[in-house]
Amino acid sequence: MFDGKGRLWLAAAVRGVKNPDFCGKNSDLISAKLFPLSESHRQIAMLDPKTMKYTFVDTCFQTHHLQFGLDNNDTLWTSSGGGDSGDASAVGWLNTKKFLETGDAAHSQGWTALIVDTAGAGKREGVSYTEPGQPLQPGKDMRIGQGFYAVMPSPVDGTVWGTLQATGPDQPGAVVRINLGPNPPETALSEIYNVPLPGFGPRGGDIDSKGVVWVSLASGHLGSFDRSKCKGPLNGPTATGNHCPEGWSFYKYPGPGFAGIGDNSAESSYYTWVDQHNTLGLGNDVPISTGNLNDGLIAFVDGKMITMKVPYPTGFYAKGLDGRIDDPKAGWKGRGLWTSSGDRVPWHQEGGKGMTPMVVHFQMRPDPLAD
Repeated sequence: MFDGKGRLWLAAAVRGVKNPDFCGKNSDLISAKLFPLSESHRQIAMLDPKTMKYTFVDTCFQTHHLQFGLDNNDTLWTSSGGGDSGDASAVGWLNTKKFLETGDAAHSQGWTALIVDTAGAGKREGVSYTEPGQPLQPGKDMRIGQGFYAVMPSPVDGTVWGTLQATGPDQPGAVVRINLGPNPPETALSEIYNVPLPGFGPRGGDIDSKGVVWVSLASGHLGSFDRSKCKGPLNGPTATGNHCPEGWSFYKYPGPGFAGIGDNSAESSYYTWVDQHNTLGLGNDVPISTGNLNDGLIAFVDGKMITMKVPYPTGFYAKGLDGRIDDPKAGWKGRGLWTSSGDRVPWHQEGGKGMTPMVVHFQMRPDPLAD
């Protein structure tokens, strides 16, 4: 992710797997006292294009996807890649303003376990939780034993959302909302919302300017979750994931489906990004998915799916995307989307062995003859 000064922030392995002592239970960091971490397989790097010099940030938490928040500290939020080990189930953040001013990685970072208020007290009840896979206990909160795959700070209320991958029939995948509270991580509480059928299997997702979460689903759907539609209690012993199916809506991706299971699409989109600022030209808050079996991108506009196919070379396989307006006065030529085509077995692409990954620029003409 780029920051406001054009510096590039990366999820990158910058050291070995074992964490330094400041990540453990004897640390002076409150995050470590509450949820010590022994391993991190990927941390953070920053490249300044003006000097072409890298700066490395030693994080206790594991990183995978990155997203800047909307606060004055330019907080960089990270996901862990969806792991279900103890160390990978933390959600971490970096105060980039403080880090760039002090160079102190340890005291510029924080993280939290995903704690659900099943006790119903409206706050975290101590440091003893019902652990993952164990039955709920009265008066105790519940810890979720997974980490985020995607991470998305909300532009509405300062909360942070993420996706949890499916792990089996009892956990079809979910979205999670973290309310940081006045003094994170001590006050951070989570809410979990499982994906109901016919949907399942979220991977990448994003949030729009109204706080609605959009996710790519392995069921061949674009899923949306609107928390404002929930009718029941959002905390307490019943708020363990299946308490707000009414918040979900599903929209089938284009393309053929599998026989014998009804109307469906075999599209297996990897990631969804929301164009909050109309960088492509299809409107504000348009969710755009990687159409990994459609060789392109898929935008959901006014109830319709629009496929933007890359005709050559075949085998286009996007893993992520972002939008940019370079010149707001230049019309469609001054804006567009940027995405990459992944390097997983690129010899299956048109061009064969030796084919390399690509960066692709998508732009939308207002009509076919526009210049």
